[in-house]
Amino acid sequence: MRLKPIFIGAICALSILTVNNTCFAQMVAQRPPMGWNSYNCFGSAVHEDEVKANAAYMAKNLKQYGWQYIVVDFLWSYDNPPGSNIGNPFQKNLQDGSFVPWLTMDKWGRLLPQPTKFPSAFGGKGFKPLGDYVHSLGLKFGIHVMRGIPRQAVWAKTPVMGAPGITADMIADTASKCPWMNHMYGLNMSKSGAQAYLNSILNLYASWGVDFIKVDDLSRPYSVAEVEGYRKAIAQCGRPVAFSLSPGETPITQADHVKQYGNMWRMADDFWDNWKEITHMFEYAKRWEGQGGPGHWPDADMLQIGKLSKRGPVGKERYSRFTEDELYTHMSFWCLFRSPLMMGGNMPENRPLELKLLSNPEVLAVNQQGSDPKQLYNRDGAMVWFSHIPGSKSLYVGMFNVDGDAKDISINFADLGLSGKITVRDLWKRQNLGAFSDSYHQQVNKHGVVLMKLAVN
Repeated sequence: MRLKPIFIGAICALSILTVNNTCFAQMVAQRPPMGWNSYNCFGSAVHEDEVKANAAYMAKNLKQYGWQYIVVDFLWSYDNPPGSNIGNPFQKNLQDGSFVPWLTMDKWGRLLPQPTKFPSAFGGKGFKPLGDYVHSLGLKFGIHVMRGIPRQAVWAKTPVMGAPGITADMIADTASKCPWMNHMYGLNMSKSGAQAYLNSILNLYASWGVDFIKVDDLSRPYSVAEVEGYRKAIAQCGRPVAFSLSPGETPITQADHVKQYGNMWRMADDFWDNWKEITHMFEYAKRWEGQGGPGHWPDADMLQIGKLSKRGPVGKERYSRFTEDELYTHMSFWCLFRSPLMMGGNMPENRPLELKLLSNPEVLAVNQQGSDPKQLYNRDGAMVWFSHIPGSKSLYVGMFNVDGDAKDISINFADLGLSGKITVRDLWKRQNLGAFSDSYHQQVNKHGVVLMKLAVN
């Protein structure tokens, strides 16, 4: 029996009201999110004009292909000195117990963007002016946040909005700390006022027009209560907000939970531009095979394409160290596995190669329209993945050479459940290679790929 749409809508509304979060979580990210993130090119030191420049580039060159999110990554409340590329400045205590550096914060213990980096935030406007600019281009706006509550709010005993008589020190879990940046304590979600604090920050973000939050340090260890707390806060804020969990290796044992509460989650630690990390990501993807779907996506991390590390955080300023073949493998696998696509390079410095990698509609369709990606085999330096094309018998197939030399890679159509004449189309070249009966093989460069559509005639 098919339920009528109005009845389905009523069920979803009831789920939101009762904080049964699966329905609300899947209102966004029906397909893997596509966007840009400031971290890989600017670290903690991105400035408002640079965010706007990337947004303008996306609107002009990539929006028509489905790219839409502009995400300001971490430490937007920190006042980077001129020329600073500090990745994670630890706070230290002064004689009275207060902290340096002191992060920009309101009277309710909620971090605010630093006006020296984001001038439009001056006067307590927060990210609303920047969000309005991004929205004016037809794009969506996102921010990175660290989980929990600022340690400086705990020291100052700031009141919690919406929880009379509760202060920050009463809801903090002071034993729960991020090992690589000490600005925050975790929240003790069993304490009265803890959920009210999360609600208050999500309401603030909603007032700024935030469409996406990347919440860091939720996986060390995986914090069930805080993950659920953020989802509840999103559900009550009145705005559809995509929820990304990062960083660290999300445990596969939490697959059912993270699929219910998150829209995307990092499978591994930070990914950078060297070949070994691509091979490791193949392994993570195999581990998470079959777990992605509308509203919930395993995340292979940002695309290491284009100009990286302009102000840190890893290595000197450079274009991606991947070879051209490795870049095609990188983009092809992220698309075939249906990872979210978050561009890491500074897009205004894109060359024709970078634009070509990001704007092939047939390749992007693999990411946005494929279904149930799986590994066919991985042996002798050759690896093949495939996914289904909904509504047809056709398949997307990637043949990857993970070895050190060029090699001939083959696929038997019967192994893919195909028979008869099969038309093979090279998606990067956007041309048909011919019709074949039983199998197909092709020479593939070292660390290269052939990304294909196999259509049944």
